[in-house]
Amino acid sequence: MTVNSRPGRPVILGQNQYGKAENRVVKITRDGATHHIKDLNVSVALSGDMEDVHYSGSNAHVLPTDTTKNTVFAFAKEHGIESAEQFGIHLARHFVTSQEPIQRARIRIEEYAWERIATSEANSQFIGADEVKHSFVRKGQETRLTQITYDGSSWEVVSGLKDLTVMNSTNSEFWGYVKDKYTTLQEAHDRILATSVSARWRFNWTDDEQKMPHWEKSYEQVKKHMLQAFAETYSLSLQQTMYQMGSRIINHRSEIDEVRFSLPNKHHFLVDLKPFGLKNDNEVYFAADRPYGLIEATILRDGCEPRIPVDLTNL
Repeated sequence: MTVNSRPGRPVILGQNQYGKAENRVVKITRDGATHHIKDLNVSVALSGDMEDVHYSGSNAHVLPTDTTKNTVFAFAKEHGIESAEQFGIHLARHFVTSQEPIQRARIRIEEYAWERIATSEANSQFIGADEVKHSFVRKGQETRLTQITYDGSSWEVVSGLKDLTVMNSTNSEFWGYVKDKYTTLQEAHDRILATSVSARWRFNWTDDEQKMPHWEKSYEQVKKHMLQAFAETYSLSLQQTMYQMGSRIINHRSEIDEVRFSLPNKHHFLVDLKPFGLKNDNEVYFAADRPYGLIEATILRDGCEPRIPVDLTNL
């Protein structure tokens, strides 16, 4: 039964999707004694001709979510994981092209980075640095993100990161703002500027006829330009710094047309040490985790339309 065969019924089915969320797959590549790790959390969402399963319960067009889970793990073996983006592209293409009812696939991936553990000198009584090539420690800087969407003809790849905490201990001011009867904040001409960066950037690669970006290199370069802009901008506001971060990415990475930031201002307040007979010369701060100012914006290449959702929590 379809929506068209439900005369007199004022209720219809709207947007819908299904799949298996948060498939945690760890792929070890063994290059002799040297091992490499890719650690992903993969969520699959499929949509298409799914009216019958909602209206009548018929599963004739439904690929089980358990099958989507199995596909994630099988593809880790069959295709390897060159990058989160490439792995998501393999999955999205497979679901849309192998299942006629499936017209759109969205793959969201979080990647958790690992790095090798620095070991002791080779002449140590233990194994030695020149022999240990299989031990790692989780990097704690940020979580890498990507979302791949495919409808059978065009691609949209939005990558990014979250939980990248950065701080400038000087070269930041905040003054000249609007003041009313509720304003108590004192102007600052030398303050700490800190934030936890959540960012997404959209690639202009949209079809298979275009040259595909080098996903790993692109991520490394975007992060580099983002951090350099944060460090090198003398900031009069977090908004100014954020714009410089996005501009640096757009100006240096031709494969990216749009960047979206969500930056919580991680406030650091000078502690009043006068009751103890001490002078606080911009040395001792109280770090407040909430409430916090939340600064958000999209930075675009001129002539491009924004497509990254404004609400980043929906990514």
